[in-house]
Amino acid sequence: MHTEQRDRAHDLLRSRNIDRALFANPYSVTWLTGFAEPLQVGPGPFAGGPPLVWYEDGTFTLLVLESLDTSSVSIPVIRYPGYTIETPLPGPAQLTKIVGELVGKGEFVAEMQALPAGFLPPRAGPLPIDGWLAPLRMVKTGEELAKLRAAFALADVAHIAAAQAVRVGAREIDVWAAAHSAVQQQGGQRIPFGNDCVVSYRENNIGGWPGDLALRAGDSLMMDISTRVHGYWSDSCNTYYAADVTPRQKAMRHTAAEALEFAISLVKPGIPANEIDRRVRAFIAEAGYPVYPHHTGHGVGASSHEEPRIVPYNATPLEPGMVTMLEPGIYFPREAAVRLEDAVLVTADGADIMTGHLKRPLY
Repeated sequence: MHTEQRDRAHDLLRSRNIDRALFANPYSVTWLTGFAEPLQVGPGPFAGGPPLVWYEDGTFTLLVLESLDTSSVSIPVIRYPGYTIETPLPGPAQLTKIVGELVGKGEFVAEMQALPAGFLPPRAGPLPIDGWLAPLRMVKTGEELAKLRAAFALADVAHIAAAQAVRVGAREIDVWAAAHSAVQQQGGQRIPFGNDCVVSYRENNIGGWPGDLALRAGDSLMMDISTRVHGYWSDSCNTYYAADVTPRQKAMRHTAAEALEFAISLVKPGIPANEIDRRVRAFIAEAGYPVYPHHTGHGVGASSHEEPRIVPYNATPLEPGMVTMLEPGIYFPREAAVRLEDAVLVTADGADIMTGHLKRPLY
């Protein structure tokens, strides 16, 4: 499992004559091993720290709390106890001891930004390697694509439930709960779930957590949904209407749909990410609408937002195997909003749409 990912990381480290490394970024850990720490209620009270991956002489080893399920992991695992009634909770001391024994044998490099300071030896710190794996993560393996397709399929289920729950009088939280419930029933387990569920009359109607705000006739509801399956995140967005669509809403949705289809048509190997961003923003502006203040899109994988970012500063050229979200929108605070979002896989000759919640033709 995730052998190809580890081979890429191994080749990178060897090319820089590095024999020992400690990976602490949670997305690096998932990308290297397939292991994803459970989410929903925050860090467990018994963990001594985040899951870690130790690399030495070509071998990757996962360091993790003993109570977590590592049955899908195909590399060596070092587990430590985090709970006992005989002593104070031992997790932090146990994990610190394990890390100290590993790194104390000589020089090493580490993802420093996610590494608790107490794990470091009392001497000059290791060379930081934060961000080294991000470029490798952009092009997905076949195994990663299968996980992403499963996550996107669950997001599609969420959108079906959301569409059925939207009606005059329903609150944001009602629609959100219906969508999340449908996902977990379909998945047969607890499923991490995000991102936005906002009525159009909010002051900030670009995004936010659902609340006790009811839909009225003439309102719309924007649902931006992510699900995590096997450690990999989906993303998606659609805008729903509480009653008959008004002429203004129809015109805004038409333009957003055209902008999304235009963005997808631009996707091909070699095009810089910021060229897509520039041209889609220009499309919205030429249609007479205010240009959205957020990204035009972003990568998705072990993290719900990763490279390549489709933003003005990023000139990274697209490559086959990249998966990117595209999400143009139009917003009038306290009045009206629309955003539509699809995931596309960059192929040798264009783009393959991976999400299924938006039914074509879009307009």
